[in-house]
Amino acid sequence: MNHLSRRLIALAAALTLTATATVGAGAPAWAAGSVTVSGPGGTASADADFATDVTVSGSGFQSIPNGFGGIYVLFGWVDDAAGGSWRPSAGGVVGTDYRYVPDAESADNNGFQRFLAFPGSQTESSANGILGTDGSWSVSMVIPGAVFESQDRDGRVSEVDCRRVTCGIITIGAHGVKNVNNETFTPVSFTSAAAPAAPAAPGGEGPAAAAGAVRVGVESASVTAGTSIVFTGQGFTPGEQIVASLDGGLTAVGPLTAGSQGEVAAALPVPREVRDGTHLLTLRGAGSGAVAEAEVTVSGGTVAVPVAGTPTAPTWVLVLLLACIALSVTLIMASIITAVVRARSRRRVKRERAGVAGARASGSTGAAVAAGAPDAAVATGAPDAVAAASPRGASDAVAAAPRSSQGEAPADAGDDPVPPAPGSTGPDAPTELLSTGTPR
Repeated sequence: MNHLSRRLIALAAALTLTATATVGAGAPAWAAGSVTVSGPGGTASADADFATDVTVSGSGFQSIPNGFGGIYVLFGWVDDAAGGSWRPSAGGVVGTDYRYVPDAESADNNGFQRFLAFPGSQTESSANGILGTDGSWSVSMVIPGAVFESQDRDGRVSEVDCRRVTCGIITIGAHGVKNVNNETFTPVSFTSAAAPAAPAAPGGEGPAAAAGAVRVGVESASVTAGTSIVFTGQGFTPGEQIVASLDGGLTAVGPLTAGSQGEVAAALPVPREVRDGTHLLTLRGAGSGAVAEAEVTVSGGTVAVPVAGTPTAPTWVLVLLLACIALSVTLIMASIITAVVRARSRRRVKRERAGVAGARASGSTGAAVAAGAPDAAVATGAPDAVAAASPRGASDAVAAAPRSSQGEAPADAGDDPVPPAPGSTGPDAPTELLSTGTPR
């Protein structure tokens, strides 16, 4: 029994040693992970006053295929850079043992922090990069300047001045996963342009205090609509409220509180509904009234740019033009109506004149017929009728009257002539014949 127990114990120890050796060979120690930072000059340095683009690369990190989480790459400050007590795996707490520039946890954030996913992880779609199977990676980042604001777990905001404390690139496990193998800190130094010498005060009492000139710097002079403009401002009054706006109010952010050196850093969102072209970024201090401006080129906007050279008429011109058109149409219609009325009047007058002419023509025809009637009147023994038909008939009647009195009968002697009606005064009746009866 004792012999069997010894064998089992020896076998268990051998298996334990083999497993330990296998794990040790498969998982490199955290000390193997290293980070390099390359700024504009190729060194781990950034501008103290303006945003700086840097390239951060890592090697020797633990890469877990299809594993949950990944690595956060941050810019910030740690309390114990040499000892390592700031590490989350060692009990370090954000806001107390380390601080970093806040940013959105998405692929299209402002560049202050980056997320690297493990290969095959379900969070690859929201990552800024993927760790290689050998534990290497590389991302681009933005360092906003030497001064930034950070929040702790309780939401309290505090300012970090990297000119007074040591700041740099921090890597920790993502999504709350504490992995000592992927926790590193790489310091970053800051440089600033030398300030111009202040002019001497009158009387030779030494240099006079120079007033701080406000200025604004942007991470990139060209941005895409729907992203953000990362900017920094300098020269404002410490503690004053600052508002940043695009084109005087197209979009704005703030109020922002200026730091102890009059500095401020933030990101201004650019809407998608914006025209392509140059826009003006303005920082305005509420207390000092100081204004700093910078031009930014925006592309990918959804608002069409008006065609150059096409003037836009003011509203009153359009109203006047429409009124003139309406007046012209009214005058044309009035002219047409007037012409129709006049044409109808002319046709009516013509019809009336034609009627009068027809009546006169009818009267002339009747007179012509009457002119041929005296012979019939003589034949019937009616001299008065002949006289009534025409003046010529009247003279014939006068001539016939004596012949009748002398016993010369007319052609129709059997018929007595019809005397005219008493009191007849017609123009065709010879009054002399009626009054005398017979000729003398």
